[in-house]
Amino acid sequence: MVEDMANNTRQISTMLTVREVSRLLHVHSNTLRRWSDQGIIKAYRIGPRGDRRFRPEDIAVLLLEESKGFPIVTKEPAPPNGPQDSLERYVMSR
Repeated sequence: MVEDMANNTRQISTMLTVREVSRLLHVHSNTLRRWSDQGIIKAYRIGPRGDRRFRPEDIAVLLLEESKGFPIVTKEPAPPNGPQDSLERYVMSR
């Protein structure tokens, strides 16, 4: 039981917040929340307030799909190659 709790804590600490992901993707935090609500990106709810957290792997898949020509359904223009580099640096630094 204690090991399970420690494992869960480790998993949550490696997850990204709304602020971190919105900065990586160069989108407003409300855009990221909307994408989560629409199922464009998977968010995990934690804590009693239901804060959103994102797995770095899910963000990487989203960026990879977009770079292969599968556009994110949105009215906002996609930023030029910035998020891929930012995400890669962030994931490698953890």
